[in-house]
Amino acid sequence: MLEKINMFIDGKSIVSQSNQWLNVTNPANQEVLYQVPMATHNEVETAVSSAKSAFETWKDVPVPVRARMVLKYQQLLKENHDTIAEVLAEETGKTFEDAKGDVWRGIEVAEHAAGIASMMMGEYVENVANGIDTYSIIQPLGVCVGITPFNFPAMIPLWMFPLAVVCGNTFVLKPSEQDPKTPMILADLFYEAGFPRDVLQVVHGGKDQVNQLLNHDDVQAISFVGSVGVGEHIYKTGTDNLKRVQAFTGAKNHLVVMPDANKSQTINGIVGAACGAAGQRCMGISVCVMVGEAKSWENDLKLAMQKLKPNYWKNKDSAYGPLINKQAKTRVEGLITEGVESGASLLLDGRNYHVEGFENGNFVGPTLFTDVTTDMSIYENEIFGPVLCLMHAETLEDAIKMINDNPYGNGTSIFTNSGAAARKFQHEIKVGQVGVNIPIPVPLPFFSFTGWRKSFYGDQHAYGKQAVKFYTETKTVTSRWFESDIPEGHSPNLSINLR
Repeated sequence: MLEKINMFIDGKSIVSQSNQWLNVTNPANQEVLYQVPMATHNEVETAVSSAKSAFETWKDVPVPVRARMVLKYQQLLKENHDTIAEVLAEETGKTFEDAKGDVWRGIEVAEHAAGIASMMMGEYVENVANGIDTYSIIQPLGVCVGITPFNFPAMIPLWMFPLAVVCGNTFVLKPSEQDPKTPMILADLFYEAGFPRDVLQVVHGGKDQVNQLLNHDDVQAISFVGSVGVGEHIYKTGTDNLKRVQAFTGAKNHLVVMPDANKSQTINGIVGAACGAAGQRCMGISVCVMVGEAKSWENDLKLAMQKLKPNYWKNKDSAYGPLINKQAKTRVEGLITEGVESGASLLLDGRNYHVEGFENGNFVGPTLFTDVTTDMSIYENEIFGPVLCLMHAETLEDAIKMINDNPYGNGTSIFTNSGAAARKFQHEIKVGQVGVNIPIPVPLPFFSFTGWRKSFYGDQHAYGKQAVKFYTETKTVTSRWFESDIPEGHSPNLSINLR
């Protein structure tokens, strides 16, 4: 009999009463691993009601006590790191090393949350008028909701509920129905750490369950990571209901290669950033812009990508795993076909890729296009597969214009040995996170994760230019604040909508 994934509602691990259950399959071979429920209307109502009731007592728990619980939680996450990664690899298809990275990035956020006390201090000014002092207090909001995607089932939930809860809120998590077991393990360990058993609720479902949460009067804030269309819907629906919403959505990340860049370092960086996690990363590189003479590196890049061999996660030689499901594979292969039909040159074709022993897997081989133009579907769409589009620019100015004209603004990088070129790029580019000589400039938890334009919808989105750029050079990460861009009373911290 198939295992049924439980939910955490009202302090209890329960089997849903739903008559709608989805099969969760192993993406490497289509084996059904277990079944996940689409929560009933009453189950979602109970989860929110329980979270609301729990808030009345949880908000009064002293901040240091809450922080110590998170400290215990991150210890348990570390102790169970590899076990979580094994489950994650099985249900997502990620390689074991990639799965471990997913878990570890989430642990780093829990570590950050354990130091919340110093970030919750208010402000005090004496004698603002004769005999009058003024002060501000940071207080929790109430019930917060997290809606998370399939591609990082450990890291992204851990972006959300540890920070929300340690700030005094309660939380309802609606994880992806495609890999639900990983977040359930996170919830088990959360309660093992000593948290009250109704502070975190976990419900499973799809569009109907999400809409119920978006329209619920007792939900105060919503955090989402996923596709553009869903993110726009969540942002519009949530804000129409006067809720705080942050929605991290799609991307079309460009990497610029200058002719003076270190060739081997650059090519290694491009290959890993384009094909790692089978390209299913919102911070992955899907467009490489070769400037000037760097165009001559095309064949070297092709040879490097050609060496990558996707396989099952237990195969230590696997470069990356399968896509999450059959529909994703069909979509990616369809876009590759569209690229060929639109006139792009296909240097590497990953369609119809077969792995011995896993012929039914959702594998797509490394795919490389050149002669790509901005009006092609492979450029306009986030492919979310191991597909790289090569483009050419005569000058750095041309490359910057191409990136700034793209509707997305999640992350971008430049590889160069010129300090002047790096400075010009990071100063003129209109993208939220900028890497210099690294392909994926993901910030550590104590910095903000900020996309611009259609890559992010939230408090800052309404104010146009966002407040933070990330400038990352090799192993050095710094942040830059643009104080004039931050509306009074707003903070660009990751937990902006959760506290």
